[in-house]
Amino acid sequence: MMTFLNYLLSGISLGSIYAIIALGYTMVYGIAKMLNFAHGDVIMVGAYICFFAVSRYSLPPLLGVIAAMAVCTVLGVIVERLAYKPLRSAPSLAVLITAIGVSYFLQNGAQLLWTPNPKVFSSVVGTNRLALFGGQLTVSYVTLVTIASCVVIMVALTWFTGKTKTGKAMRACSEDKGAAQLMGINVNSTISVTFAIGSGLAAIAGVLLCSAYPTLVPTTGAMPGIKAFTAAVFGGIGSIPGAMLGGILLGVIEIFSKAYISTQLSDAVVFAVLIIVLLVKPAGLLGKQVREKV
Repeated sequence: MMTFLNYLLSGISLGSIYAIIALGYTMVYGIAKMLNFAHGDVIMVGAYICFFAVSRYSLPPLLGVIAAMAVCTVLGVIVERLAYKPLRSAPSLAVLITAIGVSYFLQNGAQLLWTPNPKVFSSVVGTNRLALFGGQLTVSYVTLVTIASCVVIMVALTWFTGKTKTGKAMRACSEDKGAAQLMGINVNSTISVTFAIGSGLAAIAGVLLCSAYPTLVPTTGAMPGIKAFTAAVFGGIGSIPGAMLGGILLGVIEIFSKAYISTQLSDAVVFAVLIIVLLVKPAGLLGKQVREKV
């Protein structure tokens, strides 16, 4: 029983990381209607910034996380302005190819700037563990902080998009950019803010990911980025609660697949479940079918 609970907590922790990354995907897609496949590499940049801030410049871990968020926020805005804004009216294939190009640019830039690799990332919350049930179950502080961070971020984003002026502008742009512009909303600034928030969240996800899995290389964010995109689709891309639900379910499925089926087949099981869900519910678990007028 305790082994099962341990796997479950590990799955929820990993899923929480996927959920935080997926929130960035789902916000950008929901508002700009584009898939930013370079998002996974922003995770890697955030992890490197935190690593150097703490190890080289001896900053406290909290300041290292804040520095990573600041750099990634600026990076997200720059990428949007230089790479995606000129393609606002371009075909989706052009945006997709550009996103892949930005991804490889960030990976190769990291390989040139931050050698040698890999680097051993020290957990920002330490390696202590909390003993439960008389020591029969131990939970790392990283797991607890990751789960708590995911819940806080999801609640904060839900409040932000529902109650603030900028959040309401994001929702208006998501519904109809043309109508939002006619109502006086600055669509370009709203999309930039969306990229900034998504990239800041990616930095948090990168730090939490490398705290749990301490090996840091320039391709660290590639596979988690793909899985987080899968989680966003799983939960219903464009839905903030859907991104959280999809991420957590994906993490739990992955950990249980590794534990009870096969480590080598765990990714195949994850994507097989996604295919089955989309066959039954094409819009995702919490997504809504959108009817297009002809």
